Amino acid sequence: MSVQSFLHTIDGISTWVGKATAWLMIVLMSAVCIEVFKRYIMNMPTSWIFDLDNMLYGTLFMLCGAYTLAQNAHVRGDFLYSSMRPRTQATLDLVLYIVFFLPGIAALVYAGYFYAADSWHIAEHSNVTADGPPVYHFKSVIPLAGALIMLQGVAEIVRCVVCLKTGEWPSRLKDVAEIDVIEEQLAHSEYVDDESRKVAIEGAARIDEMARQRGMGGDVQT
Repeated sequence: MSVQSFLHTIDGISTWVGKATAWLMIVLMSAVCIEVFKRYIMNMPTSWIFDLDNMLYGTLFMLCGAYTLAQNAHVRGDFLYSSMRPRTQATLDLVLYIVFFLPGIAALVYAGYFYAADSWHIAEHSNVTADGPPVYHFKSVIPLAGALIMLQGVAEIVRCVVCLKTGEWPSRLKDVAEIDVIEEQLAHSEYVDDESRKVAIEGAARIDEMARQRGMGGDVQT
């Protein structure tokens, strides 16, 4: 297996888990809407709905972490980073991964495992309400999410090493991106000629303007 295939395999695992987990947003939205209807229309509130919402959102947040890392979409202060050469970026990233990322995520997996094991051992339930739902399955997400992020982190470290050797960042699996992100990437790319960059940015701007006008039209109609 080539290095690029190795990286794309790990990217694919993170992407699949992230997109599968994203469907929990529909479940979460449905639970909230149903509870609002029950609480304010039928006057039949559910005592444990707050616990359910927390578990759904927490699971969504944790299990999408590796996918976000695979897309290089975590928040970073790139005021200086974006102006650095690829090898300088790779050096900085590699140091940060070794000094902070690996110990931090390893601690998360280690502590999360025992945290979840204790919860399963006592069949822990939420104590927010008298009839709180079980939470041991939810706490199992902690070490699982940590393991997935660690796996993706290994791929990122390999990317840094490859970039240090070649001077270029290895490719990532492509996925959807916000228009402003695409514009920024095109504007700073060294591998796109001026004419192609101009056409692409103008096209993205037209899409953005059409979406804005459509949104304004919807507001007027409502």
